[in-house]
Order: sequence, then structure tokens, then C-alpha cells
Amino acid sequence: MTLPAKLSTIRQIAITVSDVDTAVAFYHGILGLDLLFRAGPNLAFLDAAGVRIMLSTPQGAGTVGGNSILYFSVSDISSVHDALVRNGATSERAPSFAAQMPDHDLWTGFLRDPDGNLVGLMEEKRG
Repeated sequence: MTLPAKLSTIRQIAITVSDVDTAVAFYHGILGLDLLFRAGPNLAFLDAAGVRIMLSTPQGAGTVGGNSILYFSVSDISSVHDALVRNGATSERAPSFAAQMPDHDLWTGFLRDPDGNLVGLMEEKRG
């Protein structure tokens, strides 16, 4: 099997919580992680030495404490996603635009591991 790219950089970890304000108080106020930004009442992003921590309430089929997602930073997200699916990964969602940031467009796509856990791919497209 030929691998399309070596996944080695974890850029973001999503943590499903029951209350984002309480979680921010813990991760920011107690653990001292830098609060990057809030995106509404149910979504907050913090920084852990370059790894983004996303706190959110359950979305879709998510459950508190049981829906964390590893996000891997990639270049050319569509090609990487397609190659991983060809190599046997199960596609959950094809790469798509997720958010407009001040200096880049954020794109995400999702795969599932053999146990059904989500694995996120993300690309910060600039210019």
C-alpha cells in the first residue's frame, strides 16, 4: 500500500462538553490555555502550545466525553482525502469550506477509523 502523505501533525483536538462556559473556565481559567476566540455560545477555541483545542456541546450524534476528534493538518486536502479513501479509509464527509479566518480559508474533511471514531483533516488555504 502506498501512503499519500505521512500524517504527523495534530493541529486541533475537539472535545465535546456539556457546557462550554464551564469548560472554558477549566481549560482557560484553571489550566491556563490561551483563549483564541469564541464562535457563539456553544463553541470556543483555545491554544495548547500550537495545538488548537475546540470545545463544543454535542453536535449531531456526539455525546459528552465520547466524541473527541483528532484533526491532522494537510496540504491539498481534497487529494489527501481521496487518496486515504482509496487506501481503505471510510469517508464521513468530503473536504469543504468551514470558515473564513482573517488570513486564510479553513477547509475540513472527515474520515472514520475502523471503530467508527472520526478523524479530521484540515487545511488552511491562503491567498
